[in-house]
Amino acid sequence: MITVEIGGAEFAEITIDRHHKRNALDVAHLDEIASAVEASVASGARAVLITGSGSAFSAGADLDGVYGDGFRRALYAAIDAITHAPIPVIAAVNGPAIGAGTQLAIACDLRVAAPTAVFAVPTARNGLAVDPWTIQRLNGLAGGATTRALLLGCDTLDALDAHSRGLADRIGSVEDARVLALEIATFAPLSLQYSKTAIRMLTEPASWDGQLDEQFERCWNSADFAESQIARAENRAPRFVGK
Repeated sequence: MITVEIGGAEFAEITIDRHHKRNALDVAHLDEIASAVEASVASGARAVLITGSGSAFSAGADLDGVYGDGFRRALYAAIDAITHAPIPVIAAVNGPAIGAGTQLAIACDLRVAAPTAVFAVPTARNGLAVDPWTIQRLNGLAGGATTRALLLGCDTLDALDAHSRGLADRIGSVEDARVLALEIATFAPLSLQYSKTAIRMLTEPASWDGQLDEQFERCWNSADFAESQIARAENRAPRFVGK
């Protein structure tokens, strides 16, 4: 379930409310996030705050659903709704943001990380891959060293480390993020819209070629990916062979 509230100077707060699964993302919840962002813009909100219920921002993809059809479509539709919204979107990262949770957080324009927040993109542990946009976004926010640490080393960054590397903009609570959203909601809307659009267009050109797309699809269609699913069902470590 996704809850949406409008408060203060017309900023919307979207809460991923699936705490019994640490806000793991499936197709239905991703579709709701995209719809909630679009509805917030349509309602006249001047900023959007996204957070999670309970102690997690999002534990990432619901692995019971990531193997099914439509997950990638839903994930990238949610990311696209956030990045193309004509108003600032702030992530209140109230706890772990893992995999797709990190992708959702970096899609937002600003991130306020609670002291308990952690970021990780452990795709190499389960035979998956993130799209070129995610790699480019990570690199733009936190640099090549952090991108390599997350994707090649499968490192986990705590809030302080994420802040020092530029992955988090501020350390603070959800309430601190609300104060920021409230302040941003008082700024000039046309100026904010221009700046957000200009930043996206000038710093994140779609410069990758078909080779990346081909390798990305190979990961998702590989025997290693299938092995990770079998290993999870059998409660064992996967045995990857590179096929």
